[in-house]
Amino acid sequence: MTSAATVGVAEHGNAAVLVTIGPGGELLDRRRIDLTARDLPTHPHHHEGSWAVGRYLQTPGARPMSMADAVALVDRVREAAVRGARGALEVLAAAVPVPIARIAIRACPSLPPTTEARIADHRAQTIADSVMYREAIAAAAEERGWSVCWYGRDDVFRDADAALGGQDVDAFLSAMGRSIGSPWQAGHKLAAAAAIAATMDRGRRG
Repeated sequence: MTSAATVGVAEHGNAAVLVTIGPGGELLDRRRIDLTARDLPTHPHHHEGSWAVGRYLQTPGARPMSMADAVALVDRVREAAVRGARGALEVLAAAVPVPIARIAIRACPSLPPTTEARIADHRAQTIADSVMYREAIAAAAEERGWSVCWYGRDDVFRDADAALGGQDVDAFLSAMGRSIGSPWQAGHKLAAAAAIAATMDRGRRG
């Protein structure tokens, strides 16, 4: 293990679970954060962007929208997410008793370079919002001088197992959950595993 704490992130929409692991592998903090306020849409690429290209206009709540308006809305949500991430990480850093050196975030797939292109591409549109929120957290972390490690969901538990020296990672995470009590769900376990794995510098830059 390293001499500083590591934060693991499991994002879901515009929210994320953060689990902070100390230098000895101990649980220091668990929290859920919201990156944007309720007055903003949570999936502007996928929902409002769909309206801009004529998809889902027959669904309840849909309304006609120009591409320019959809792009502007995505920009507003992105800026709000970055502000939300900055505030959340500032509060976390003040609450944890040791310095935080790194953060582990789920790796982002490659997407078209512009918001308009992401909206127009059906595959990209379905994942662009999740990527936007992960990138917002990464940007806020880098502003604080934290290293960003990008983990793969398919191999993070194996990497955590290796970081623990071959201990059963499932048993380790279950014991960690019992020590703090509910809630300790799949997202918490994923974030904790990512933080543990990142101590080996196995993160992948995305």
